[in-house]
Amino acid sequence: MSKPIATPRPLTGRTVLVCLVAFFGTVIGVNMLMMKFAIDTLPGTEVDSAYRASLAYRSEISAADEQSRRNWKVDAHVERRADGAAIVRLDARDANDKPLSGLKFSGRLERPTDKRVDRAVELAESGNGSYRGSAPDVLPGQWDLVIEGEARGERLFLSRNRVILN
Repeated sequence: MSKPIATPRPLTGRTVLVCLVAFFGTVIGVNMLMMKFAIDTLPGTEVDSAYRASLAYRSEISAADEQSRRNWKVDAHVERRADGAAIVRLDARDANDKPLSGLKFSGRLERPTDKRVDRAVELAESGNGSYRGSAPDVLPGQWDLVIEGEARGERLFLSRNRVILN
């Protein structure tokens, strides 16, 4: 005895409509989910007001010219330890290769892709023109090391360097 052959269900307009709605509903749902993830992880803008930043540009140029005339040599070394802390060592010398002391240096480790994980580094003078500091919980990868030096409330030195921490 042979089994009767089952006839396939006919393709109706209702079936096609359900398949199309399901397909495009899935595509739109995934796009909306990806859009939400993209907006939620957006690190933000670099500056609050481009207009105010452009007004400060001229003073930044004159500060860079003054810094260049000072001819200071500031060498920085950053090392990431196994526990995730980043150690920053800074050696500062003037144009005559004499140690620069009495300045207040500060640093920042800025993540180029996500400003939310930036880390401040307070550098304390350890003598003879050397400054040391650390930042906790620094992820491996590319960072911008920003160093600022000031005396009497005036910024005398600014440096931004890309570093790779493992």
